[in-house]
Amino acid sequence: MAATTAGSTLWYKARVKGVPSGDSLVVAGLNTDRPGPPPEKTITLASIIAPRLARRGGVDEPFAWNSREYLRKLCIGKEVTFRIEYAVPSIGREFATVYLGDKNVAILVVSEGWVKVREQGQQKGEASPFLAELLRLEEQAKQEGLGRWSKVPGAAEASIRNLPPSAIGNPSNLDAMGLLAANKGSPMQGIVEQVRDGSTVRVYLLPDFQFVQVFVAGIQSPSMGRRVATETVVEADLTSDEQNGDASSEPRAPLTSAQRLTASSAAAAEVSPDPFGAEAKYFTEVRCLNRDVRIVLEGVDKFSNLIGSVYYPEGETAKDLALELVENGLAKYVDWSANMMEEDAKRRLKAAELQAKKSRLRIWTNYVPPATNSKAIHDQNFTGKVVEVVSGDCIVVADDSIPYGSPLAERRVNLSSIRCPKMGNPRRDEKPAAYAREAREFLRTRLIGKQVNVQMEYSRRVTMADGAMATASPAGDSRVMDFGSVFLVSPVKGDDASTAAPPTTGSQQPGLNVAELVVSRGFGMVIRHRDFEERSNYYDALLAAESRAISGKKGIHSAKDPPVMHIQDLTMASAKKARDFLPFLHRSRRIPAVVEYVLSGHRFKLLIPKETCSIAFSFSGVRCPGRDEPYSDEAIALMRRKIMQRDVEIEVETVDRTGTFLGSLWESRTNMAVTLLEAGLAKLQTSFGSDRIADAHLLEQAEQSAKRQKLKIWENYVEGEEVSNGPSTTENKQKELLQVVVTEVLGGGKFYVQTVGDQRVASIQQQLASLNIQEAPVIGAFNPKKGDIVLAQFSVDDSWNRALIVNAPRGGVESPKDKFEVFYIDYGNQEEVPYSQLRPLDPSVSTSPGLAQLCSLAFLKVPTLDDEFGHEAAQYLSEQTLGSSLQFKAMIEEKDTSGGKVKGQGTGTILIVTLVAEKSELSINAAMLQEGLARLEKRKRYESKERKSVLDSLETFQNEAKTARRGIWHYGDVESDDEEFPQVTAKKTGGRR
Repeated sequence: MAATTAGSTLWYKARVKGVPSGDSLVVAGLNTDRPGPPPEKTITLASIIAPRLARRGGVDEPFAWNSREYLRKLCIGKEVTFRIEYAVPSIGREFATVYLGDKNVAILVVSEGWVKVREQGQQKGEASPFLAELLRLEEQAKQEGLGRWSKVPGAAEASIRNLPPSAIGNPSNLDAMGLLAANKGSPMQGIVEQVRDGSTVRVYLLPDFQFVQVFVAGIQSPSMGRRVATETVVEADLTSDEQNGDASSEPRAPLTSAQRLTASSAAAAEVSPDPFGAEAKYFTEVRCLNRDVRIVLEGVDKFSNLIGSVYYPEGETAKDLALELVENGLAKYVDWSANMMEEDAKRRLKAAELQAKKSRLRIWTNYVPPATNSKAIHDQNFTGKVVEVVSGDCIVVADDSIPYGSPLAERRVNLSSIRCPKMGNPRRDEKPAAYAREAREFLRTRLIGKQVNVQMEYSRRVTMADGAMATASPAGDSRVMDFGSVFLVSPVKGDDASTAAPPTTGSQQPGLNVAELVVSRGFGMVIRHRDFEERSNYYDALLAAESRAISGKKGIHSAKDPPVMHIQDLTMASAKKARDFLPFLHRSRRIPAVVEYVLSGHRFKLLIPKETCSIAFSFSGVRCPGRDEPYSDEAIALMRRKIMQRDVEIEVETVDRTGTFLGSLWESRTNMAVTLLEAGLAKLQTSFGSDRIADAHLLEQAEQSAKRQKLKIWENYVEGEEVSNGPSTTENKQKELLQVVVTEVLGGGKFYVQTVGDQRVASIQQQLASLNIQEAPVIGAFNPKKGDIVLAQFSVDDSWNRALIVNAPRGGVESPKDKFEVFYIDYGNQEEVPYSQLRPLDPSVSTSPGLAQLCSLAFLKVPTLDDEFGHEAAQYLSEQTLGSSLQFKAMIEEKDTSGGKVKGQGTGTILIVTLVAEKSELSINAAMLQEGLARLEKRKRYESKERKSVLDSLETFQNEAKTARRGIWHYGDVESDDEEFPQVTAKKTGGRR
C-alpha cells in the first residue's frame, strides 16, 4: 500500500508548458527572480483516469489520443490556478485540482467524456473534493454517449491510431531521404512532443504520426549535456490500470513512446549543460512543446537526421524558431545546415547573429569581435546612371536624386566582395594586369549610360600600404572606400541566366547583379572575408558564379596566355610626336574613338582603337570656363554624363603647340560642342575663322540661344555690350553666387560658412549620428598629434564632430584630463577638449576636406578683437548672421589664394564676399558701415566701373555713420586708411550647430 500525504491549502498560479496525457499537465512558474528557467512540476488531475497512449511496441487505448488532444488544446500555454490535494511519494506524483479561469479542468474533461472518474482509494483523503460532482457528470456523459462513452458502433476501434514503427520506439526503418524528397520545401503539420535542446525537437508529423527528430536548420543552441541513465527511467512492464489509485504495483507513471525515446540514454558519464543551454531549451519549450507547428524540411545530413525550419504560431502570425533563438542570443548561426536554406533566410539569420553579437546577448556575453577595418552601411540605396567604369570592380554612378549635371551627383561605388585585376598607373609606369583592360571594357560596353540600382553595404578604410603605393606613402595615409551591390535594370542581350545564376525566390534582386556577372565571366575573384567582416548580401551567389567560371576555365582561370594590347599614349609624349601622328588621323574623315577621360569641359583624353593610341583632344573654336572659374565644374559634369567612356566619332582638323588635337566630336550623331553651347557652359571663339569648323552655323545658333535665355555664363549678358568673343576681361567675368549659412564669426570681419544644399553636409552628419561611441580610449593606444583629423566631443551640446588637432600636450598624453586644442573643420570654431573626449576618426566617416569655408566681408576694414570696437563689431556680425534658420547669398567678389594659416584654422582660399540675407535688400557689408563698425577700403588709383559703383554706393552708408557719430566715428575721423589691422584672433567656442 502506498503511503499518501495530505494536500496543501495553498493555491498557486502557473502556466501550462506541456500536456503529456489526457489527465496530466506540466506547469511552470510565472515569475522568478532566479536566473535561468522558472521552476516547474508535473501534476495529475485528482480522481480521474485518462486512456493511456501507446508505449514501446504497443497501441493506444481507445480514445487515448482524443483525450490528450482535448486537454492539450484546452490548456497549453494558458495560465492556470492549482492546489495540490494529495501526493503519493513512492511514485513521485502529485494530484491537484486545476482551474482555467473560473472553470474546473477536471469537471470539463469529465463532462466531455474523455476520462473516467476514480472513486476514493483505500487511503483516506485520496480523492478530489469535487468527487461527487465528477461522478454525477461522468454518469451524464455515459447517458449522452460523449467521448469515450460513445455508443456509435466501431467508434472505439476507429479512435486507435495506426502508428508507424517510428512512433512506437522503432525509428530504424524511417526513410529520411524519401520523406525529404516527398515534402522538401512544403510545410508539414506537426505537434512537438519533446524538446531535446533549444535547436532539436521531436515531432509527430500529421496525419501519419511519423515520430521524427528535427534539427532546426541554420542554427545550433548550447548543448544540454548528458545524464547518467537510471534503472527507473525506462520500465518495460507497467500493468496497473490504476494510475490515480493504489500504486503498490507500479514504481511511477507510464511513459509514452515519445517520452521513452526521450528518457533512454546510452551515456556512461554525466556531462553538464553548456552555459545558457537550459535557457535555450526552455525558450523553445514555451513556444513549441505540445503546440501545433509547421515543419519545412530543408535537408538530411550524413546520419539521416532531418534538417528543417520550424514555425510556431503567435497570434495571427507564424514565427521562425531559428530566427527567434538567434535574435535572443540563444543560438549561433552554422553554415553547414544554413546552406540548405534559401538566401533570404540565411541573410536574416546572419544579420540577427551579428546584432546579437553587437548587443552581447546571452551566449555572446563575453564575445570579443575580431579587429576589422570595415563597417556596415545602412539605408543608403539609390538609383542612377553609370557615368564611368574605373575598373572591373569600381564604377561611378550619378545619383538620380541630385540635380542633373551637378558635380555632387557622382558617387564612386566599389563592387562588394570581389577583386578584379588592377588597371595600373601610367604616371608610375605601372602597366595593367592581365585581363584588367578586358574586365573594364566588359563593364563599359554594358553599363555606361545605363540605369542601375545600387545597394550600399559597407565601407572599408584602406591604407595606401594595402596597394601599390605602399613604398611611396607613409603608413598613416588612408582613405575610406564604399562598397555595394549594383544591379542592371535592363540587362544586355546575352547577359542572362546562362551567365549569372537567376536570383532565388527569396533574394528579390532588383535586376542583374553586376558583380556576379563579372565573376561569372572570369574577370574577377571573390574575396574570402574574415569572420565578422562585412561582405556582400549576395555573397553565396558570388561564390557560385566563381565556381562556374573556374569549371569553365574562363578569363583569369584560363590556362591560355592573356590577350596583349599595346596602346601608345600620345598625351605623355612630346608635341612633335603628336604632330607627326596627325597625317594618320587625316586618312579618314571621321574616326571612331572612346572617351577615356574628361579633362575639362572642352578637353578630353580619347582612345582610338583603330590606331591603338590615346590622344588629347579639344573642341575647335569652343572654350569652357577654366579651373576654379564659375561653371567650370558644371561643364565637366555635363560632359561626363554625356560622353564619358562612350563610343564617339571625331574629325581632327589640326594639332596645337602643346600636342592637343583640335576638331569636332559627335556622340550618337550629336555634335557635343553644340550641347555645351546650348547649356550656356561655353563660348564660341572664331577669331581665327570658322571655315574649318564642322557645323559652325549650328555652334553659332546654339550660343545665340543661350545668350537669349541668359543661361549660366550668360546670366548677366546684355545684348550689344559684348563686341568680341575673345577671352573675358576682368570686368565681364561672371561672379559666383553661393547660398550659405554662417557657422562661426571671428574678428576683423571674418567668418566661416557652409554651402546650403551641399550633399556632403547631410552625408557626414548622418555618418556621425550613426556612430556608437565607445568608452574613452586607453592611454597609449591612441596618440593624436598636431595636424591629425579626429573625432572630438563639442562641449556645448556633447555632439561628436570632425576636428583638427591644433595643439597637443608636450611629451605625450599622461592623463585623460590632458587638454588638446582642436579646430572643428566642418564649422570653423575652436576650443580645448580633454583627451577623454577625443576618438580616432571612424572608418565610416568621410575623410573629405572640411566643410567650413573661411570668408571675409568685401570692400571693408573691420576692427579686430584687439582694436577698439572690435568686440562690438564681432558681436553685431554674430547677431546678424548666426542662427539655425538664417540663410544668406554670398556674392564672391574676389578670392584670396595666399593660403595663410590662422592659428591652425585651416589653409587655402579665403572668399571675399558681399553677404545679403534672404528677404533683405541691405547687405551685411552695408549694415556694418551704417552702424559705424567698419570702414571702406582705400580706393585704388585705377578701378573698374563696377568696383567704383559699388564703393560709391557703400560710401553713402559710411557717411551716414560719420554724420551720426556711430561706433568708430564717435570721436570724429579715425586713423588713416594706410593702417593695417592686427592679425585675427580665433574665438574658442560658440558657433552654429
